[in-house]
Amino acid sequence: MDGSWALMRGAMRRNETPRSIARGTFRRVVEFARPHWVALAIFGALTVFSAGLAVASPVLAGRVVDAIVQGKQPSVVVVLALLIAGLAVVDAILGLVERSFSSRIGEGLIFDLRRAVFEHVQRMPVAFFTRTRTGALVSRLNNDVIGAQRAFTSTLSGLVTNVIQVTLTLIVMLTLSWQITLLALALLPVFVLPTRWMGAKMAHLSRESAALNASMTTQMTERFSAPGATLVKLFGRPEVETSEFGERAARVRDIGIRTAMLTRVFITALTLVSSLALALVYGLGGWFALTGRLEAGTVVTLALLITRLYGPLTALANARVDVMTALVSFERVFEVLDLPPLIRERPKPRTVPPGRVSVEFDDVRFSYPSAEQVSLASLEEVAVLDARGGEEVLHGVSFRAEPGQLVALVGSSGAGKSTIASLVPRLYDVDSGAVRLSGVDVRELSFDAIKDTVGVVTQDGHLFHDTIGANLRYARPSATDDELWEALRRARLEVLVRSLPDGLDTVVGERGYRLSGGERQRLTIARLLLAQPRVVVLDEATAHLDSESEVAVQAALTEALADRTALVIAHRLSTVRAADQILVVEDGRIAERGTHAELLAANGRYAELYRTQFADEPVAAA
Repeated sequence: MDGSWALMRGAMRRNETPRSIARGTFRRVVEFARPHWVALAIFGALTVFSAGLAVASPVLAGRVVDAIVQGKQPSVVVVLALLIAGLAVVDAILGLVERSFSSRIGEGLIFDLRRAVFEHVQRMPVAFFTRTRTGALVSRLNNDVIGAQRAFTSTLSGLVTNVIQVTLTLIVMLTLSWQITLLALALLPVFVLPTRWMGAKMAHLSRESAALNASMTTQMTERFSAPGATLVKLFGRPEVETSEFGERAARVRDIGIRTAMLTRVFITALTLVSSLALALVYGLGGWFALTGRLEAGTVVTLALLITRLYGPLTALANARVDVMTALVSFERVFEVLDLPPLIRERPKPRTVPPGRVSVEFDDVRFSYPSAEQVSLASLEEVAVLDARGGEEVLHGVSFRAEPGQLVALVGSSGAGKSTIASLVPRLYDVDSGAVRLSGVDVRELSFDAIKDTVGVVTQDGHLFHDTIGANLRYARPSATDDELWEALRRARLEVLVRSLPDGLDTVVGERGYRLSGGERQRLTIARLLLAQPRVVVLDEATAHLDSESEVAVQAALTEALADRTALVIAHRLSTVRAADQILVVEDGRIAERGTHAELLAANGRYAELYRTQFADEPVAAA
């Protein structure tokens, strides 16, 4: 039965459309497997020995029959039986050892590939994640890595085993009776052709089932998230969602029934053809034995060997496609590994000088990278990458925030404020000009130096589905509980956390949705305080909060900004009146700069924004 299922899976893979493999893929596979070469060598030797045992047992069984027919001493039969039993024990032990090496190689390869891909993906720029579908990327770490692992644990071992077993079996069978061997091989096309036809049917059903399962997974992932579930409830479409999901699930059910029936038909046909070949051996071999041209034991040996010939021959007939399929999995993994990260650390990076830090933009010009620079069509699940991109969005931006100063960026949506903020922690690299921290270009700094110097709070501060303590310690793993409580106190969140039954061990939920918006934002500020950065970047940290939450967050921000250089993006101009310098950003340029009073007196764009925003202030106050 195991052999039948293996043939079934092979037939399904063989009927998938082969594709050309990039040059050098096989060489890279060998290089990647080099650390496991000792285990691979032992595994190969065990596989060869196991194949030899598969041929030896039928030969000994034939000798037992001959000994009985020829009336030899009982001791001869006993010795042969003991040899067969010994071979069975050795084969069983060998199978366990072989399985141990196979699993070690396969799981070790999965570990190496997953670790390499995970490490590489973490070094990719933010633009990579804004374009890539998360599910497609996760699939590379799961399905394709497992497909690559199969190349060693299944395809390679199967190829070696089948070659050895077929070679030894044919040699023995031809030696015993070339006539019966050739006639038995004549039935091979009757066996192979239905296998291919059945494989095509199964491959089609398998692809359709995979697509439907992926669609159901996507629907569940989107609808079961907090925002998705809220949207469904707000617009009152649970019956429609259930109906759509039910249609896909029903199709998967129907495919499962068809697959089960086709599998049963295939296994029945396989058993029938093998039985016909066996009948041929017994019929022709028996006739030869009765006419004195063969020994009875030889007929038994041929009958046992024929059952071990058809499976390996069919697999070898399509071995090339099996190898190509495994190489495709490797190629898809290498495709991700070959996508170069745009942001790289220099060989000998510098550190930020001690003390308070200045932030300087010197004639900065920047355009977001195009899709081909940061993404793959297969990861975006599109045929061709979007050709747009590369247009300059910042045009000669220059300003300086002195150590300890608060510089505010204001302006219309899409003017380039967040883009400017993203260049300080080096989420992107400038096209020309420079961004400097205390006079050092951020491109010359180590990643750790930037991380330790710059802290960022965004308008939707992200939290992991973990405890409050774990989310805080993500900024500083060595922090003690007392330090966590101090950060929470300064972020105006201590009283709330102490009131929770589990305190610091309270799980915040996916993206922190078990907390309110203000609580979530104050928790991200507490994390920032724990990190103790010398430069703080606030990207509209209070944009989506109500008045009460905003007051609490502003109080927490006062603690976060104390004695630090700060770059603040503000939608509400009331929050930046006390800024040391206000920059008005329009169309990727600094249109105006000065203090609140100076810009109001200039009666320019800032004054226009201020009047527009506070036109209804008396009504709001009332």
